[in-house]
Amino acid sequence: MPYVQHTEADQRDMLRVIGVEGLDDLFESIPAEIRLRRPLDLPPGASEHEVMHDLAVLAARNRPAGSLVNFLGAGVYDSIIPAVVGAILSRSEFYTAYTPYQAEVSQGTLQTIYEYQTLMARLTGMDLANASMYDAATALAESALLLSGEVGRRRILAPAALHPRCRAVLDTYVSDIDHQVVTVPYGKDGRIDLARLVAACDGSAGVLILQQPNFFGIVEDTAAVQMALAALETNHRPELVACVDPVSLGVLVPPGEYGAALAVGEGQALGLPPMFGGSLFGFLAASQKHVRKIPGRLVGATHDADNRRGYVLTLQTREQHIRRDKATSNICTNQALLALAATVYLSALGESGFRELAHMCLVKAHRLAAAVGRLPGYALRFEAPFFREFVLRCPRPARHIVEAAKGEGVLAGLDVAARFQGACPGLDERDLLVAVTEKRTEAEIDAFAALLGRLGGKR
Repeated sequence: MPYVQHTEADQRDMLRVIGVEGLDDLFESIPAEIRLRRPLDLPPGASEHEVMHDLAVLAARNRPAGSLVNFLGAGVYDSIIPAVVGAILSRSEFYTAYTPYQAEVSQGTLQTIYEYQTLMARLTGMDLANASMYDAATALAESALLLSGEVGRRRILAPAALHPRCRAVLDTYVSDIDHQVVTVPYGKDGRIDLARLVAACDGSAGVLILQQPNFFGIVEDTAAVQMALAALETNHRPELVACVDPVSLGVLVPPGEYGAALAVGEGQALGLPPMFGGSLFGFLAASQKHVRKIPGRLVGATHDADNRRGYVLTLQTREQHIRRDKATSNICTNQALLALAATVYLSALGESGFRELAHMCLVKAHRLAAAVGRLPGYALRFEAPFFREFVLRCPRPARHIVEAAKGEGVLAGLDVAARFQGACPGLDERDLLVAVTEKRTEAEIDAFAALLGRLGGKR
């Protein structure tokens, strides 16, 4: 809706009602030395038609990702979204709903959250899940601090192949508290170095983070990690936080089966488009022993005095609801609408459909990797198994490949060394992170491989 400026008369009336003489009185709390004392540097006023024309010209310069063949990944994926997801999300009773502060009168919202929790607990193999978090990075940081406090040891072990954004948020969380994040290197195959991991578990490490698959798309050997931890003395074993790609759980062992105390991850691939990298929602699932410590909120099912099924906010561990010294988090809310999208998406696919989705991602990614691996100058950076994403070593800098591919209508992947400078040891400017989702057709995959072949020979 076009913006309508208040007239000077409107401003005088409003100021009179609230009892101040001028606009400057509204900004007295802002120190004078940092207040702008000149008019904004704006062009002359224009008509609504002229402004809309200028905005349309600017918008036409964009190239929406949806108009390109998209092989970008790194935590945000281009997937097929069933129409039913948007149809249900756009209903006014869901689309306009906010956090249920008067919770028990919001039975519809509570029921959708309860269904979401149930689905995420089943997907991860954990005992329970909360109502959702802001994103994977905050869910991971909250989980690491929770478990560190539980075991009383303040060293957090983080793999070098952890998503750099997750690592950055974790470092921010611990920057002003007495915690230390220690990096565990990865081996030549891209998996966490088990010998270095065991050496780091010296009794002072309280938490181990394991991303599955890791940032490079490599599938970690969770059984080997579990065995390595089991061989340690009891007081040297860190608690495990699994940071998982939810789609991978259609083909990989869930974290509840390899000893994770908490499981977190990014839910964007469950029914949400990329949307410029957001909005996102994080999921957090836990074993029963941590139910009273997990951040956010939990919705439970019960029956009223007439034996009618109802839903209630069972636990809320934030400072607005319990004594501040008892609060375990300052996470204020849950991403209810986005979690609802995941609920509808998972319900629409069902168990067999979800397994088929994961299998398609797996097969198509390996189809592309095999085709590119036969091209001169190209090779997989790591030889270990991968899910739907892999690092490709190119014959020329990845940024050149990415820019040239855009001109051909293709988003070729992520130049990881440039985007995450210094955060991915062992990678260089020739490394390209490529993701293949179920949305990519065989024709698109084969055409992309042919395009890489042409681009690889150019200098």
